[in-house]
Amino acid sequence: MRVKVKFRLLFLSLSLICFWLGVHFTPDTLSSADDKWLLGGISAVYFLLLPIGYWYCIIKIGQQKLWKLIMIFSLSSLVARLSYPAELSHYFEFVMWLRYPIIAVLLLIELYLIVSVIRGLLNARKLKGDPRVGAVETYNEDAEKTLTMALILASEATNWYYSIPWFSRQHPSTTAHITLLSARRWHVWLMVIGCVAASIISYILLQSWSEIVAIIVASFISYTLMAIVANHRISRHYSLYFLRNKLVINNGLWGFMVIDMADISCMLNQEAKSETKDDTEVISIGRGQTNLTLNLVKPVIYHGGLGQLPESMSKIHLSVDKPQEVIAAIEASRNIVLAA
Repeated sequence: MRVKVKFRLLFLSLSLICFWLGVHFTPDTLSSADDKWLLGGISAVYFLLLPIGYWYCIIKIGQQKLWKLIMIFSLSSLVARLSYPAELSHYFEFVMWLRYPIIAVLLLIELYLIVSVIRGLLNARKLKGDPRVGAVETYNEDAEKTLTMALILASEATNWYYSIPWFSRQHPSTTAHITLLSARRWHVWLMVIGCVAASIISYILLQSWSEIVAIIVASFISYTLMAIVANHRISRHYSLYFLRNKLVINNGLWGFMVIDMADISCMLNQEAKSETKDDTEVISIGRGQTNLTLNLVKPVIYHGGLGQLPESMSKIHLSVDKPQEVIAAIEASRNIVLAA
């Protein structure tokens, strides 16, 4: 596991523990000095410890933008508004003022979602390859904001393209399969059951607050069923293939790379994954021992986080079922390019 991923999981665990303990031990009233000291400590955790942890784990280590600190401050303010004693919770009333604007925004997003579904269906039926690959080919990776927006717009067509087999019937054939957990049948069924359960639970919890918000949130969660199916089919059938003299590596729906043949300098078999575990420009994809390594002439962007967390990579470790066939296919493609 890479360092950035470790720190993301570390902050997620820290925030869950802090919020759970904070809500559990927050006093109902401030009737004594001990209650005031306890609430002061909880406030320090919410508005000092967690923002510092977010800055270090996500922004500094994860190389994200500083403005994203507003996310953890907003979340802490929401928890404080819902759990603090009445004599202090009203100071966070500004969070509740956002209820109606949020409902309006959610309704607009819901309408946009309907339009996106129709547009995605129309676009997906004509595609002959992953829409994300087209976005990477069209927009320069140096223009990060433009490419990020292009990947967001392409995500809808990507979900429909891979979730419905008829749409991906003209997909390029797969050279080899990366050993991904999301390719297992039991994994996709577990994800589907979890998605349905989360949708039902969210509706039950939000119904008393707002029926409209409960329906919208539950529908959003239910809509991820399409992404779950698309993720499974990508992992199981289209994890590694060649398209227009490029090698496409799909780490499920979560992340992908598009590598020009000219950027692959050499391939080494049986290189240990642990040798470069903490290298920020090295990524390992696949479960178990890696059996194929791609060294790149220049760094290539790994589009993680559904394309929203780009990272430069100079070496890729893969665990595939047919490493020799991948090597042969890369050599053949490079010879064709050089001959041309």
